[in-house]
Amino acid sequence: MRTLREAKVGETVKVAAIRGEGALKRRVMDMGITKNSEVYIRKVAPLGDPVEITVRGYELSLRKDDAQIIEIN
Repeated sequence: MRTLREAKVGETVKVAAIRGEGALKRRVMDMGITKNSEVYIRKVAPLGDPVEITVRGYELSLRKDDAQIIEIN
């Protein structure tokens, strides 16, 4: 399964699952990234980290390490 880290700029994806445990998983879910939510990849920083996404109507910057635990369809 693909992860959010592998998504391309301009792509809209749906969250299938969030791997990971404990505080990291809780933090990602507190940001509004939950199962079945749609995420739009807005842009990527020049050096590739972080990634700017739109989720639930607001912009969010997410590090690639954090994006690795989010599985997408």
